[in-house]
Amino acid sequence: MSVEFLARLQFALTISFHYLFPPLSIGLGVLLVVIEGLWLKTRNPLYHQMARFWTRVFALTFAIGVATGIVMEFEFGTNWAAYSRYVGDVFGSALAAEGIFAFFLESGFLAVLLFGWDKVGPRMHFLATCMVALGAHFSAIWIVVANSWMQTPAGYHVVGTGLSARAEITDFWAMVFNPSSMQRLSHTLASAWQTGAWLMVSVGAWYLLRRRHRDFALASVKIGLAFACAAALFTLATGHASAGGVARHQPAKLAAFEGHWETGPQSPLYLFGWVDQETETTHGPSVPGLLSWLAYGDPASTVTGLNDIPRDERPPVNFTFQLFHLMVAVGFALIGLAAWAAWALWRGRLEGSRLLLWLLTFSVLGPQIATQAGWWAAEVGRQPWIVYQLLRTSQGLSAVVTANQIIASIVMFTAVYLLLFAVFVFLLNDKIQHGPDDADLQPTGKHALGFGGSS
Repeated sequence: MSVEFLARLQFALTISFHYLFPPLSIGLGVLLVVIEGLWLKTRNPLYHQMARFWTRVFALTFAIGVATGIVMEFEFGTNWAAYSRYVGDVFGSALAAEGIFAFFLESGFLAVLLFGWDKVGPRMHFLATCMVALGAHFSAIWIVVANSWMQTPAGYHVVGTGLSARAEITDFWAMVFNPSSMQRLSHTLASAWQTGAWLMVSVGAWYLLRRRHRDFALASVKIGLAFACAAALFTLATGHASAGGVARHQPAKLAAFEGHWETGPQSPLYLFGWVDQETETTHGPSVPGLLSWLAYGDPASTVTGLNDIPRDERPPVNFTFQLFHLMVAVGFALIGLAAWAAWALWRGRLEGSRLLLWLLTFSVLGPQIATQAGWWAAEVGRQPWIVYQLLRTSQGLSAVVTANQIIASIVMFTAVYLLLFAVFVFLLNDKIQHGPDDADLQPTGKHALGFGGSS
């Protein structure tokens, strides 16, 4: 196996594992703001109990997410030194902004969120909750901005030639608001909100199946499901907008997403299928003109096909096609499940449908599958470019790293990450099995003194 393949595999494995946790933290952070806001407004002890329980779950996901994210920064310097040198000026600005606007905001208020329940007043604690949730969103903003610049570079010029070439920022805000950043950011955040919401729904449904903590479970399902419904529809809208941006700025990626070979109007959209790259054909049911209409708003619009893309600039088509369609299929399945569950809840039939409750229990897997498939599709669909139309992936590798070294590190990372995942599952299961504490129904410390002050 080549150094390039192994380096890409290692980064894919580490970032895929890491990306299990930030969407949970972002989604749960927003839900904590909602729940604690309800507690402040209504003084209903159930919301206080929910806030305490879900804060513990948030802390677990946040801690594992931070621990697994550190590794990728070292990979940039070991396996991808040429790439790091090329994009250092661009990424340095974005990641410095993340440190200023996200890390310090989160770290400054995280201790208050986790340990300040009995030590600060309810309004001060609510402020800390808001700031931690905002910090998680700021972190996502700058990471997505940096990645989006790799997809659609803007606000830069290239200095030097050959191995000494590097991109330098000429317009910071043009770099931030590059053609794909806001579309990709909105889609990423919507997916993260779904991830947190479906976790809350899943735990609530499991308690209802087990006939435990009924009030807590119903409240979790209601709040989580309302948020999941809104986030699912927003994900659909932002996904459509993001695909339109891909059509305009990365036609090869769109063609791979859809297994589209022939350039022309009335381009069909494949509902599912299989791409034969040898014969350059796609097999499966399709809707004529639908791809043209979705991409440009007009079925008569011309969509670029893979046959007009040089062979050495095409991504792995079938792999990208399957990942993209998996993401879309799971997304629509979650919309359907949310609609069914909302109807059952409205009609008072949720607790009587064990099938629906089981589906809701396992629904927590849906957003994770969709986000992983979407992320892989976006990154594989950019190939062979690590920075689109500027730097090929093969040019970003470190010159001194060998295949055996990468294999050894993959084995090591796999072992460590399996252990971390086992610890995460064990601790999460322990918290869920234990359930909410009845003692949390009664606020203590400064929370028990009333709501007259802010601290």
